[in-house]
Amino acid sequence: MSSLRRFSVVASAHSLTVSVLLLGLALYLLPAAAAGQSKIVWSAQEQPIVDQLRGLRKLSDDVRISATKKLAQEIRQLPVVPNKVVLANWLASLSTEGDFGHDTLQEVATTLAEALREQPQPDEKGQPAEPYVELASLVHYERVQATLDGPQFAAAMAKLVAEDALRQNLNFTLTDLNGKNWTLKDLQGKVVLVNFWATWCPPCRKEMPDLESLFQRFGSQGFVVLAISDEEAAKVTAFLQGRGITYPILLDPGRKVTESFQVDGIPKSFVYDRQGKLVAQSIDMRTQQQFLEMLGRAGLH
Repeated sequence: MSSLRRFSVVASAHSLTVSVLLLGLALYLLPAAAAGQSKIVWSAQEQPIVDQLRGLRKLSDDVRISATKKLAQEIRQLPVVPNKVVLANWLASLSTEGDFGHDTLQEVATTLAEALREQPQPDEKGQPAEPYVELASLVHYERVQATLDGPQFAAAMAKLVAEDALRQNLNFTLTDLNGKNWTLKDLQGKVVLVNFWATWCPPCRKEMPDLESLFQRFGSQGFVVLAISDEEAAKVTAFLQGRGITYPILLDPGRKVTESFQVDGIPKSFVYDRQGKLVAQSIDMRTQQQFLEMLGRAGLH
């Protein structure tokens, strides 16, 4: 998962100072975190790829697509260097922040799968190691193809299926910034998009105008956006001033709903159709076109 998503749940539970610090360090610490090390020493072959990965978010989307494909191929062509899995997983974590195309994601998934075949990773306290979960997420949610023998990948896929089943049956009641209560199960008959976000999360901020546009477009057809933040009301209110966001902003100060949805990072969105069935979900930031595809599975066009 992307560095912002991986560190977001930690940051949101602490002070603003810690949040900012983690955000500043996340991109640099992700590889070490993924490898279970406090510090990684990059080899001469690895360092040029590390430098490109660190600059990937600064590229325009069209350049980032070609750069991501190129990096996937470069990592795949590396010999079995010590941190090949770390590099492949790092790239995978950045590849879902928007719409970079199925071909790009397929290149990334192929690279990560091959790296894991070359360097199988130990489990993490009885749970599949994070790179297996990342690969499973690409297969399960982004619909790319990847095969990998071994119990960890199978366990990671089973974990995602179980989480989907859990979210299908969840219900919650939260209060929005205007004091109105919203209960998920009471909204059957409407198409509901549940979005987890935070003010300090750049990908969250980037997708908000698209969510607002879709809310305005489909609101008369019974489309509801429930955007959930675990931050304090005053901070969220101040952030929203002048941004023109009219869809409901719900507060989850104890993080009970966030945790019940198994949200390990943000942004993350879930779409329920008019019968209350979970029909689509995202593992990262979505573009307007990607949101439209998700809503289409609920019958909105």
